[in-house]
Order: sequence, then structure tokens, then C-alpha cells
Amino acid sequence: MTPTVAIIGGTGLTTLDTLRTAHRETLSTPYGEPSSPAIHGELGGRAVVFLARHGQHHTLPPHKINYRANLWALHRLGVEQVVAVAAVGGIRADMAPGVLAFPDQIVDYTWGRHCTFFEDNLSHVTHIDFTEPYCLELRERLIQAARELGLEARESCTYAAMPGPRLETAAEIRRLERDGCDIVGMTGMPEAALARELGMRYAACAVVANWAAGKVAGTISMAEIESNLAGSMDKVKALLAQVIPTLVPL
Repeated sequence: MTPTVAIIGGTGLTTLDTLRTAHRETLSTPYGEPSSPAIHGELGGRAVVFLARHGQHHTLPPHKINYRANLWALHRLGVEQVVAVAAVGGIRADMAPGVLAFPDQIVDYTWGRHCTFFEDNLSHVTHIDFTEPYCLELRERLIQAARELGLEARESCTYAAMPGPRLETAAEIRRLERDGCDIVGMTGMPEAALARELGMRYAACAVVANWAAGKVAGTISMAEIESNLAGSMDKVKALLAQVIPTLVPL
């Protein structure tokens, strides 16, 4: 079966043990090597391909991820819909660690990344509409699945995409909050825009791993982030198992 659905796993989800694996496929692209082999398998009776955004051993920092190669490879495999899982920091008061969030807007603060397929050897300049950066229908499927499972989730929020790999300063978080951002991460862009350029439906499941800088006293530790993510991944896997069977080919 052609895998029309892909899951991109972020920090905390470099493997998906609920996926009944069929085979691995290493792909090359005009843009270089993807982050990891494509893992073909089955989830809830649906053919799915899984790709680890940060690599199989979580060795690729956000600014070194080859987003174009990742999305181009999935598109080449026949993927039409992408569920992207990502760890984020919570800015808004109800974005506590452990909460799932389904962003509907994004603000891009990244720089220096290859952010488009439309830049060389063009017959005409191409602009995509990005008014709604996430697919409304796919977001609704994720939201409905979370409701059915009784998961604590935030159904509307704005994602701030920061360059990384360092975490933000407290002053930067105050700025993001003034800008209307509710969660902060490092991989949301250009991934969402590249998917749109390729005509793929794309939605994100953000997992709040920590309070953003300055939101609580003290420093942010990787041990804290990893602990919070470990406690949340069972919820993410349950959500994926619930939603994937509902995603019919386009």
C-alpha cells in the first residue's frame, strides 16, 4: 500500500513502537539526505511512514535539519497528509508541561534556513497562500481524537518558531507573548510552509515539555524536559493510534 499519511517525530518521539514496521527505506533527494530513513509500517490498519526529524539518535539540532529533503522525500513516497509531533515551551498560562496543543497559527522568527522549493530555475515567481498555515480538516481530526480520548489539549494557539538550538531568554519570551504567541518551538518552520508548497495537508501536535524562560523561577534543564516528554509520549501515541485510521486518502 502507498503510505498516504506520514508522522514526523520530534524530540521525545524518535521511534514509534506502536507502528507495525514493514521495512525501512533510505532515500536521496535533490536537496540532500533526509534526517532519517523512512520507516514504512501500519497503524490502525493504515499504511503509514514515520520519519525522525532530529535523526534516529536525536543528533540533528533544529537549525541543521534538512527540512526540504524531509518533505520532498515524503512527497515522493506518495504522502498526502502529515502529522508533525514537536516539543514546545509553554508561554500562555494554561500551557503547562504535559499539555497537548494543536496550533492554528505560527510566527516565524527563524533565519538562515532553506525555506522554499521555489528559488532556482523558475519559469515564474511562486507565492503560496499561508493565511491558515495548518490544514483545518487535519487539525479538526486531531482535536476530535483528543476529545474522544479525554486528553487535556489546547485546541487553538499560536506557535512561535525560534532559531535554536539554545533556549530563549526571558526577555525574548516576553516579546513573543506581546506578539501573541502561546507556545515556542524550534522546528515548526519552514516545515509547515514546505508542506504547503508541495500540496500536502499538514498539522502539528505540540507537546508542552517545559515552561518557557521566565515563566517560573529557576533555570530550564534538559532533564526536566526529557522527564516531561517521557510522561507525555504515551498520550501522543494514543492520539496517533486514534486519528490515523480516520485519515482517508485524498
